[in-house]
Amino acid sequence: MKDFRLYAITGEQFHPGRELLEVMEEAIKGGADIIQLRDKTSGREEVLQKALALRELTRKYGVTFIVNDYIDIALEVDADGIHLGQGDLPLAEARKLVGDKIIGISTHAIGEALLAEEQGADYIGVGPVFPTKTKVDVVDPVTVAYVREVVERIRIPFVAIGGIKLSNIDEVIAAGATRICAVSEIVGSRDPAAICRSFLSKLEGRG
Repeated sequence: MKDFRLYAITGEQFHPGRELLEVMEEAIKGGADIIQLRDKTSGREEVLQKALALRELTRKYGVTFIVNDYIDIALEVDADGIHLGQGDLPLAEARKLVGDKIIGISTHAIGEALLAEEQGADYIGVGPVFPTKTKVDVVDPVTVAYVREVVERIRIPFVAIGGIKLSNIDEVIAAGATRICAVSEIVGSRDPAAICRSFLSKLEGRG
């Protein structure tokens, strides 16, 4: 797994009237180095078509491509990996299906993080750090206290996620995060590339 700093997830509800590929390409041009397709509402065939298009786009730019939940689609389009939530297929079972592809796991408490690390996750999501409207089934915010706990106890890469914006990223960085994920702040912007550059400036200590 290549190291990364800025992880962007699709969220078409935040950019009505703009094409998915256009928005995600702008994010990549701004410096996003992982793109995840997350689509909880479309039918399988539509998700597959989006995955095929995003796979082509990410290959063009040499960016890591992750598919949320749909292991079969990830395999069909040869995505670089999958991302699973706590209620999805157990990591051990997923590993049998995807082999050495990247597996990321969402975590909301240190016990989940430790288990994911022990079972061989390649990275974990840590969040939601702040309140977020990106997901309807979101758990309560874990706050930056959980970020600090993960910094102290977890050795695999982690990405802070959930309600992260330019206005609050400094708190997340101060807690020890070196990789962040954003959805609405990036894809809902009129200039996703500029937002990504601003995030990276913060992460690199220039902002």
